Amino acid sequence: MDLTANLSGLKLANPVMPASGCFGPELDALLPVRDLGAVVTKTVFTDRRSGNPAHRLTETEHGMLNSVGIPSPGTAHFTSEVLDGYRAFGVPVVASVGGLTVEEYWRMVEELDAERIDALEVNVSCPNLEHGGLAIGTDPAVVERLVTGVADRANVPVFVKLTPNVTSIGDIARAAEFAGAAGVTVCNTFPGLAIDVYSRRPVLGNAIGGLSGPAIKPLALRLVWQAGTAVDIPVIGCGGIRTARDVVEFLLAGATAVQVGTATFARPYVMSELVRGLAELCAELGVTTSAELVGGLL
Repeated sequence: MDLTANLSGLKLANPVMPASGCFGPELDALLPVRDLGAVVTKTVFTDRRSGNPAHRLTETEHGMLNSVGIPSPGTAHFTSEVLDGYRAFGVPVVASVGGLTVEEYWRMVEELDAERIDALEVNVSCPNLEHGGLAIGTDPAVVERLVTGVADRANVPVFVKLTPNVTSIGDIARAAEFAGAAGVTVCNTFPGLAIDVYSRRPVLGNAIGGLSGPAIKPLALRLVWQAGTAVDIPVIGCGGIRTARDVVEFLLAGATAVQVGTATFARPYVMSELVRGLAELCAELGVTTSAELVGGLL
């Protein structure tokens, strides 16, 4: 079965990869990483960040809330001490980058060792300190300016990870495409709140967290479908994927590849299972390549 996927020139052996923040080189012992289409790094900022106060994670009925706060070792430590761990897997490495200002994203791209990464994923869900803390990815004009600067500085494909907290995901996706993005990742987590009735306090140290897992899959599928109909660049789908059937649903909705996050917390080996299961399900569906399914929703 041919499971290859092409993300604007970045060729993957299959469409399965981890979501940023949910995978690191330390998981090598738990699954055959070479089975995956690519690996995505945790989001890196120019300076070291400690993240949010504990508690950072809590389970929900059908998913998980996290307020990790994107801790980062900073660019220098990442390139000198961490990046080689990702490169050792022998699959394409997608470096996720963040910033609190547009200029910080540009500086991140300039500081990264471009020779050792295969693509960038620009996480525009970060709070924008220049505009009162709203996520950078909620304003098409800001997204266009940011991605234009990243694309001008990068010599690898640039994917943009979109926030779902917008009125029109299509408008943001089109702004990224116009600015030179090679693809968009749809989508990041949805904001939520968990409460401890005994202490009458939020469960998470930062109160609000990002909801992920099976509960958001129908919402993510809708956004993937809407983004896919709005742009001509590839869409990477993300949100609640646990089974090969979930992967096929995202492909049919318009995703060229998928990312897996929450499911790996309980089943670190799940991505390898998805690759095998996808090949079996494609055969059952009567297709010879998984790419035949992309955008096949009738």
